[in-house]
Amino acid sequence: MNRILVVIFNEPSKVFEGRDALKGFDREDVLTLYAYAIIEKKPDGTTVVNEESDRQGLKTLLGGSVGALIGLLGGPAGVAIGTMAGFLTGVTAYLDSSGVSAEFVDEVSRELKPGKFALVAEIEEDWTRWVDLRMEELGGAVHRYALSDVKHAAHSDEITAMKADLALMKAEHAQASTERKAKLHEKINQLETKIQQRLEKVKQQRELNEAKAQARANVLKEKAARGRTEGDVKGATPSSKDQQKIA
Repeated sequence: MNRILVVIFNEPSKVFEGRDALKGFDREDVLTLYAYAIIEKKPDGTTVVNEESDRQGLKTLLGGSVGALIGLLGGPAGVAIGTMAGFLTGVTAYLDSSGVSAEFVDEVSRELKPGKFALVAEIEEDWTRWVDLRMEELGGAVHRYALSDVKHAAHSDEITAMKADLALMKAEHAQASTERKAKLHEKINQLETKIQQRLEKVKQQRELNEAKAQARANVLKEKAARGRTEGDVKGATPSSKDQQKIA
């Protein structure tokens, strides 16, 4: 399952050990590490990125959720994103691009206090036990969020509802008085514009999801090829016993 993983630490050395653990799990095929970043929460509540990386330079695709989440975590200290979403320009867009919920951002924000560090990663994992055990050994608090297309399905449902409203307005318009027709005409135009905007957004998101799926497939293909190459190298290298026989 594709997830956003956030592990919060009290010490900078531990967050880097956590990063190394994820890289090790990736090499061992316990999980696939697509992108990660290490951030620090400053006394003024802002975040500083100390290190970041993504597979094969695919930051705009696979690292998009990581980058957007970091942007949200760098918001005003002590203000819940759920509250901000209705008032601050760009917050809703950040939530859409990150693929995570306001509740998850709030959960992480409450724990990521000034002076703490966080390892933020986009990963693919089927089992959480080994990551949890290792991060807990390092004193990290683990938070996960499953990335999915549920939000975009909700957009499709919203479009269906708006189209139904549009059909009702047009039916009313056909029978309305002249004065009423003018008001309905304006509402119909506004709703048609809104539907087109939603349709374009769904189209863009679908194309992005397809590009992400292909990018993830490329990463997995690269990992499989690397594993075969390493296996061939090991198989082609004589063991110590074989070397003794050759000698």
